[in-house]
Amino acid sequence: MSEQLTTKDFFSKVSVKQKFEELLGKRAPAFMTSVLQIVASNELLKRADPTSVYHAAATAATLDLPLSNNLGFAYLVPYNDRKSGRQLAQFLIGYKGFKQLAIRSGQYQTLDAKIVYEGQKIDDESFQGFHFEWDKKTSDKVVGYASNFRLLNGYESTFFMDADSVHRHGKRYSQTFKNGKGLWAEDFDKMALKTVTKLHLNSGDAPLSVEMQKAVITDQSVIHNVEGTEVEYIDNQPDNADTEETAKDKELQRIASFISNAMTLEQLELVDEHVYDFGLVEMYESRKQELYRKSA
Repeated sequence: MSEQLTTKDFFSKVSVKQKFEELLGKRAPAFMTSVLQIVASNELLKRADPTSVYHAAATAATLDLPLSNNLGFAYLVPYNDRKSGRQLAQFLIGYKGFKQLAIRSGQYQTLDAKIVYEGQKIDDESFQGFHFEWDKKTSDKVVGYASNFRLLNGYESTFFMDADSVHRHGKRYSQTFKNGKGLWAEDFDKMALKTVTKLHLNSGDAPLSVEMQKAVITDQSVIHNVEGTEVEYIDNQPDNADTEETAKDKELQRIASFISNAMTLEQLELVDEHVYDFGLVEMYESRKQELYRKSA
């Protein structure tokens, strides 16, 4: 990062303006202004590497998602990279962003996510093992979050995570969650709905357009090129040296093997406290639902 170069200075470059004009046409000036306003309103983003802001903003523009904390489609999130000692901008897509991309793909009739309150989730004898009755709410206690989609060809799929699993996902995968700051702290339910939606879309059940694939790949990453093809999931970085990374990789392999080989829900729950990696969370929840259906 050039010394003393601000994001405002960086966005004044002819090449940067031309790139946004290429992506957005006449909407480019308004989009760039909104990015600069977001940065100016956040002390941590003010100190972020302007290149990381640019790459995140360019990815949002490529996906045609507005960057705005109020709108909820996509966000710029400050991240303190302890390894390099730099402040960076992380790209994050909201629930509404994923829903918008699904609608645009032309393959989905509906895509929704809901908070599930006590009394609304009913266990049954179906293959899935449960269904929802939304008028059966018995209290304001949140028991989980559900995502559902129906394709134009009639195929329907539902994904559910209990509240504890979502909480563990946020705690283990998001630095801002661990620090008690950011979107998880400001609106837990909104981030929980986004989480179940993303995991559902990336579960193998959902058809993913090129745009949706890009969204899944770039979400929660620091982006290292303007095309959005080089990403780094820095929330998952270990704090120290390569020896720690090697140890972590081996641990993840052991946990993944345990999840795959678990034959009962009781066995699976033995590893519950150790599921902190994003990929493991997805794998754990998928196996949990499989075993739940078998035991029903």
